[in-house]
Amino acid sequence: MTGEAGGRAPREAPAAESSFARFWRLDPDVSFLNHGSFGACPVAVLERQAELRDELEREPVDFLVLRLPERLAEVRAVLGGFLGAEPDDLAFVPNATTGVNAVLGSLDLNPGDELLTTTHAYPGCRNALAHACARTGARLVVADVPFPLEGEDEVVAPVLAAVSPRTRLALLDHVTSPTALVFPIERLVGALRERGVETLVDGAHAPGMVPVDLDRLGAGWYTGNAHKWLCSPKGAAFLHVREDLQTGARPAVTSLGYSEVASPARFRAEFDWTGTCDPTPWLTIPAALDALASLLPGGWSEVMTRNRALALEARDVLGETLRVSPAAPAEMIGSMASVPLPMATPGSVAARLGPQGLGLWLRERSVETWLYPWPSPGGMLVRVSAQLYNAKAEYERLGALLAEALVR
Repeated sequence: MTGEAGGRAPREAPAAESSFARFWRLDPDVSFLNHGSFGACPVAVLERQAELRDELEREPVDFLVLRLPERLAEVRAVLGGFLGAEPDDLAFVPNATTGVNAVLGSLDLNPGDELLTTTHAYPGCRNALAHACARTGARLVVADVPFPLEGEDEVVAPVLAAVSPRTRLALLDHVTSPTALVFPIERLVGALRERGVETLVDGAHAPGMVPVDLDRLGAGWYTGNAHKWLCSPKGAAFLHVREDLQTGARPAVTSLGYSEVASPARFRAEFDWTGTCDPTPWLTIPAALDALASLLPGGWSEVMTRNRALALEARDVLGETLRVSPAAPAEMIGSMASVPLPMATPGSVAARLGPQGLGLWLRERSVETWLYPWPSPGGMLVRVSAQLYNAKAEYERLGALLAEALVR
């Protein structure tokens, strides 16, 4: 990445803005505190994707038929190095939800089998579990993990207590979506394997937020997004399948690579081509990895450390302004933090509008964040994200607006 965001002159940063904001195309008039939902792509990465799209449209057959397999292999090698994974154990998918659905569709479930997850699961993936149960007669078991909580044991204990001889699979988040907790995923995967239960890890938020070492983790399946904290274009995600499970792994879409013969070769052939699509989000992953790493002397390690420190600072700002205590220990926080809102005064903006309406109210005031209904005194959480383009003053602005919205 060039020093001036792909060769373009950076715009002047307002006093309250991070000096890194010039490397993104985000609206300078909006405090964008919701990187966790869809990510945001740096200018240099978008420019690299545009180059690839131009090449694709000049000669689609050459690009998609002759050159794409080799290019995907090159990206797998780069991504595997970043994730601590053998490249051939990785397959590309458009998003982590597709990865979850592919795994669930590959399982031979029977009536009475149990699929385990937690109350912190991403709603879309919980829906996928519910659909798999409705289709096969399996039963969905949901472990009640509290929030707020005091430590990792309050995650591990309810999950293990929910395991039974009928448990076929545990779908667990590495970083939870609504509550922004970094689950003790190594402890969970290891303890579940000791009990004969394989884990599908929903790592939608983890790559680029926390260190990931997939070979060391040893989960049966792990799916994650590159378009969130790795800052690749939307539509870039991966599914990691442990080698001994690859013969049974099938993509969510059956296409030209299908074979009745189960083999590692089928795994690669089926996932590499599920029909015509735009592969440039996957092919741009190396550019995204380079772009973020180039912004700080310590590379990705410093990016993750800086973002985590800012997320904790944001949580403190909101907690002090709203007079609420931290909902989780600092060691369970990555680059996002969720704060349970206190009870709103009857008739106040927050009481009248609820999570979705309050989010729109904040957006009208040039603050983009994410609110979610949760069984807490105020009935909702506010989740803030911290990326290099953010600054402390933006969270102070959010805190002031929330304080205004909570009181009539």
